Amino acid sequence: MGTTASPVLNTIAVELERAGPRPSAGALLSRRARQRRRVQAIIAASYLLDALILLLYARAGAAPLAIGPSYLACGLLGIAAYMLLSEAGITERFKDHYLAAPQVALHVAIMLAFTFVAPEAGVLFLCNLFLIFNLGSLRSTPLQTAIIWTATVCGIAALFLLTDKPIGMPHGTEQERIATMSVFVLTIGRCMYLGVFASSMRQSLYQNGLKLKEAYRRIEELAELDELTGSFNRRCIMRILEEEIGRAHRGNAPCSVALIDLDWFKRVNDAYGHPTGDEVLRTFAITVFANIRDIDKFGRYGGEEFLLVLPDTSAEAAARIVDRLRAIIAELDWSAFSPGMRVTISAGVAALQDKENSDTLLARADRALYASKARGRNRITTA
Repeated sequence: MGTTASPVLNTIAVELERAGPRPSAGALLSRRARQRRRVQAIIAASYLLDALILLLYARAGAAPLAIGPSYLACGLLGIAAYMLLSEAGITERFKDHYLAAPQVALHVAIMLAFTFVAPEAGVLFLCNLFLIFNLGSLRSTPLQTAIIWTATVCGIAALFLLTDKPIGMPHGTEQERIATMSVFVLTIGRCMYLGVFASSMRQSLYQNGLKLKEAYRRIEELAELDELTGSFNRRCIMRILEEEIGRAHRGNAPCSVALIDLDWFKRVNDAYGHPTGDEVLRTFAITVFANIRDIDKFGRYGGEEFLLVLPDTSAEAAARIVDRLRAIIAELDWSAFSPGMRVTISAGVAALQDKENSDTLLARADRALYASKARGRNRITTA
């Protein structure tokens, strides 16, 4: 079978049918809102875990009792403010609907503030800076990350250099050691989770990239095809012809073309209607595809006229190939479309000459085609 474009069209149609309709704008916004809720739920759970550790510190006497509830309240208030903006659709007005940079800035400010207020448990708040930056880096731009990092560095420098706060890592008692151990265990666990999450995101982006490349490739294929017959369109078949002419001249190889015309096709349209005429064109194209070589290229030149490019083929061999196609078309049972219908083709074959270009080659094939018509049609003439 030759260069079959119709199966490509059929494959794409089947895959589009399987994929179903594209999601509506409302469905897309709903999915993004669900993603935001899931992320905020993860952040809220993180604040809750930290608050429990702060209560352990408070029980061990390493931190004030009010720090845990206050810390949790600040985190949840920040999350609630973002969710109000999200549910109202305000975040959709921004390119980054997660508002990653403002959220990172808010949570960094909370950590630094509580490090100042409760330096005894400073290890917990400072460890959380790693988590915040890891999560924020998934969505923030390099410039945003650099700005927030600079502000964070200034805040940390102020804590360590401009105050004498005893930023501690409680480990004097067994309860303190358990709480501090929990800080590191949960920090490492959450970092691993973010790593897995980032890896899944990269894999998803990679797969989407592959699908996008495949979609572009198929779009390019469709842009080269005639919509009705599945053969190459005129622009594409002419480009292929130029490429084959150049290759033939460089390699001193033969190359032939055939201009093929469906005989009395206007009468088919007038007698049986344009829908039937379209089916005739499609059937003709499919028949040609099934009976040419892989190296041959077939395209619609215009109307009911088609161009067949035959690389590495002499004039005599090209004439035999095209005459075989003529006999096959004439012997098809066209009565399936309408009783008494008969379809034949005429063709003009021309072989490439030394230093000849596509214009003169096609002109000779066109004259040979008209000679076939003048001699009664349903025949092949070699230029």
